[in-house]
Amino acid sequence: MNGSENRNHPGAPKAMRLWFGIFMVLIYIGVGLLFFFDVFSIDSNAISYTVGALLILYGIFRGYRLYKGSN
Repeated sequence: MNGSENRNHPGAPKAMRLWFGIFMVLIYIGVGLLFFFDVFSIDSNAISYTVGALLILYGIFRGYRLYKGSN
């Protein structure tokens, strides 16, 4: 075994995990904004805004965790 291998995350290299994390943050925030702009034609605005807000908040949370983990 190589001593420099990261044993906590076998498989994908660190750069690939970082780019995937950034991609997922953008997806969560983007879909949340689509809920706000009523792209999915949900009958109840309250449900649409709630789901949109939760997705945006989760995207921000994931972005924060990604930023703190990359330092």
